[in-house]
Amino acid sequence: SMRRDPGLGPSDVLCAVVTLSFDIAGYEMYVPLASGATIAVADRETAQDGRDLAALMKQAGATVLQATPSTYRLLKASGFDPKGLKALVGGELFPVDLAAWLVESGATVVNCYGPTETTIWSTLHPLGSRAPSGAIPIGKPMDNTTVYIVDASGEPCAVGVFGELLIGGAGVARGYL
Repeated sequence: SMRRDPGLGPSDVLCAVVTLSFDIAGYEMYVPLASGATIAVADRETAQDGRDLAALMKQAGATVLQATPSTYRLLKASGFDPKGLKALVGGELFPVDLAAWLVESGATVVNCYGPTETTIWSTLHPLGSRAPSGAIPIGKPMDNTTVYIVDASGEPCAVGVFGELLIGGAGVARGYL
């Protein structure tokens, strides 16, 4: 489902920036291979320097980057132009000002949410072509995933009521309660 939504195909070049021991490396390595895309791997030093990362992305012709807001801030500070980039953002709270910069610069932006226990991502929220004005939602569940907001007794909350997020489905790690 990750090939389809948020989407990756044979003409894409994904710039991989995470260490192989991080769960998101599963997306960066396997989805491009399964979809015929190219992977441009950034070493640790390059991934931590906005100018070097921007240079690698330009040299490789990167069309997709999955990274934390902190990494996108490094790129922004370097003067990187994200126009045309598919920017998959996850791993940290997505600040509205950073989302606005990406959207207004012409990137296709998707907020990706999922704790490690659910094997990479659980929900996706495409931002569209207008900069957000408030908190960015985590979006809707991906294929084979269910999400529930429940109260302290485990009962579903009414719309608009705060509660605890429960995630179920094929992506949840075996034995995880």
